[in-house]
Amino acid sequence: MRARCDWKLPRTSLPLGERTLIMGILNVTPDSFSDGGLYSDRDKAITRGRELEQQGADIIDVGGESTRPGSAGVTEDEETRRVLPVVEALGRGIKVPISIDTYRAGVARRAIDAGAQIVNDISGFRFDDGMPQLVKDTRAGVVLMHSRGSRESLHKQSQMDDPLREVQEGLCGSVEKAKAAGISDHAIVLDPGIGFGKGAEESIHVLKNVSSFSTLGYPLLIGASRKSFMRSVITWTEEARDWANAATAVFAIVSGVHIIRVHDVRPARVLADVTDRLL
Repeated sequence: MRARCDWKLPRTSLPLGERTLIMGILNVTPDSFSDGGLYSDRDKAITRGRELEQQGADIIDVGGESTRPGSAGVTEDEETRRVLPVVEALGRGIKVPISIDTYRAGVARRAIDAGAQIVNDISGFRFDDGMPQLVKDTRAGVVLMHSRGSRESLHKQSQMDDPLREVQEGLCGSVEKAKAAGISDHAIVLDPGIGFGKGAEESIHVLKNVSSFSTLGYPLLIGASRKSFMRSVITWTEEARDWANAATAVFAIVSGVHIIRVHDVRPARVLADVTDRLL
């Protein structure tokens, strides 16, 4: 059984545990691993964000920098240029909360000022020392994700001796930074970071044992949608990828995850609603 709680955001709160929440991915980038370039145009991105809400997303996660293997970083100004108009427009046009997928405090601040209520930080507060204080000052919700290495070496890490222990220790370190900054426990969600600083087998091992992270006492988010670790399990076609997404989503929900982060919201909403009802 999932623990039930409220995720406290600046202007609302989201009940967690009774039903699975869907975080819809909106990448406004030219080079993301599966949808790069589809929504880099401002108007297309805004239209897509509204579609995600209509399809059943509880949160829209806007990202302006790809972190796929082999991707190049962008400047803070470029990331801001990509995300800010989209966040501003969606903030006026949708009812569900907006999340900003960034590890930069400067980008997060401007996105929150424009209407975002959640910071989704792939570094778990490792990359920007100003991020914890920003989250505290704005009372934003925060997703603290486990990853390894720098921005440039995220996907070049050596094999872990004990993936579950190392991921748990990393998440605990992120929580300690949050507590030191005065961030409320009710603002925090944890993400074990499938595919970030983890090989395919390590990602599978972490996902298979995701329920173990519930002992940390915080709600859990899993983002396994379209991740390449599944290539080690299936023959990779678009159809197979979609079924793999479905399998990982259902397994995560059964394992006690509160939020799933997905590209394809409509099928994920059906899977989540049915799985929740059966549980």
